[in-house]
Amino acid sequence: MEKIVKLFAPAFAALTLSAASVSAFALTTGDMYGEPASGDYVANRTIVVTPQTKYINVTHGEVVNLKIGGKDIAWNFDGVAAQPFDLGKIAPEGSLDHKVQVYVETEMQRDGGFGD
Repeated sequence: MEKIVKLFAPAFAALTLSAASVSAFALTTGDMYGEPASGDYVANRTIVVTPQTKYINVTHGEVVNLKIGGKDIAWNFDGVAAQPFDLGKIAPEGSLDHKVQVYVETEMQRDGGFGD
């Protein structure tokens, strides 16, 4: 039994340490979806989200004014999320009463994935 513990203890310790280091690098909401635009950022356009809006399309790195339920925010879509996400993750609390998907087009999607 003691040999088994000695055999698995280093592996368990390595696994525990690697899990701890991964959690130290956890992505924030800003990392995933971008962040509120401020300072020198100027919005390229405005998107008005109505009760009929089911999705919005933006381009990675684009700054957009969003009008959602009477509230305005400017958002810089420079996050790393490669999948569509729910606008509710970034909308001001209480401003959105239904699900709206955000589709972020990346440079790879624009140029076919192989560069110029």
